[in-house]
Amino acid sequence: MKTQKSTIEIDSTELDKVKEIINNYSKKRTALIAILQDIQDRFHYLPELALCEVAKELNIPLSEVYSVATFFRAFSLVPRGKHTCTVCMGTACHVRGAPRILDEFERRLGIKAGETTQDRQFSLESVNCLGCCAIGPVVVIDKDYYGQMNTNRVTKLIKQYQTKSIKKDKNETT
Repeated sequence: MKTQKSTIEIDSTELDKVKEIINNYSKKRTALIAILQDIQDRFHYLPELALCEVAKELNIPLSEVYSVATFFRAFSLVPRGKHTCTVCMGTACHVRGAPRILDEFERRLGIKAGETTQDRQFSLESVNCLGCCAIGPVVVIDKDYYGQMNTNRVTKLIKQYQTKSIKKDKNETT
């Protein structure tokens, strides 16, 4: 599977959701970061059209919106997966097998660190340290921490989050 590099256009219904997010903050310029966080939570990245709408509604230059969106590592301008898998590669995790764990995620997901699966279910990344050395090697999926990881647990975790996505999608359509 390859990374999806092109942006995905949002439709008018989704653009209405962007406007609703902006209005939740009373169109306050000081809420720019919070607005971008909410948009990212909704779309799993910051669509170009959404950034243009933010600039227009907050009456600030688009360059300023892009400046904030590209400054913070938490923001992404390319589509990300519903689930983000982060493998710690810090020294303690590294010596306890983190490279093998990252390799197993790459093999099972069919992507490399820094990429997103074609179906946009998973993004995979590695970081230098998560600060959880005592329980390393550590993997974080979304906001859930998994300590003392090993390669045998990778497949189970991926299936667990695939199941979560299916259940969540079913709940959203009913």
